[in-house]
Amino acid sequence: MPLIPTDDIVGPAHEAGRGVGAFNVVQLEHAEAIVAGAERAGQPVILQISENTARYHRALAPLGHASLAIARSSRVPVAVHLDHAESVDLVREAVELGFTSVMFDASKLPYGENLAATREVTRYCHRADVWVEAELGEVGGKDGAHAPGVRTDPEEAVAFTAATAVDALAVAVGSSHAMATRDAAVDLTLIARLREVLDVPLVLHGSSGVDDDGLAEAVAAGMTKVNISTHLNTLFTRATRRELAANAALTDPRTYLGAARAAVESEVARLLELLTVRGR
Repeated sequence: MPLIPTDDIVGPAHEAGRGVGAFNVVQLEHAEAIVAGAERAGQPVILQISENTARYHRALAPLGHASLAIARSSRVPVAVHLDHAESVDLVREAVELGFTSVMFDASKLPYGENLAATREVTRYCHRADVWVEAELGEVGGKDGAHAPGVRTDPEEAVAFTAATAVDALAVAVGSSHAMATRDAAVDLTLIARLREVLDVPLVLHGSSGVDDDGLAEAVAAGMTKVNISTHLNTLFTRATRRELAANAALTDPRTYLGAARAAVESEVARLLELLTVRGR
């Protein structure tokens, strides 16, 4: 299957009440593992590269080109997405590289400034036929995401999506980024209300902190795009440590990174099967 538009993956899932797995690429091995896992599950998938990862690699292009090449050679539909971009210049670079979607994150700004900045980015991206995700509310660190006042307000979300014309909305419903434990409790009532009043797909960030039952329940309540990064990185690192501990003389990174890649592949296949079961 060739690289396809993100909406060709998210749109049908949204209509059918299924989840879509969106997994973050940190190293080349992540992209290879995620697509291999999707092929094993026979499900479409979204590869995501964050602004932080682009900064780590000192540029978006090298890992971006590699992810696009892996997507184009896949046997299942794959989209390539820019995740959590706060830089408009990085959004423009992703569009020029051929990414099929971007997530522009101005959620730290006051509502009016978030709206204005997101609207301009959406106009630019839509002229290039690139799908846009934005964020309303604050999916921050563990304390911030559970503090009063940071969760997404349904009425505000309706006004925001109408004014910005975004294609999907990341919402704050109780999950948190970079959680090492899977014990976050998402607000299923809020998810259902947001799904009821919004026409665009909902996106769950911080999904690594939500256990299997919670992910299935979130999809059943109305989530479509489910972003997972930290959970896969935990498995990637655990497998690497296990290989290195078993052989102190090991020097070939292909050995330990290959084991890490295999661990991520298996988990991606499992998670995609969980998320794509019809929930509602």
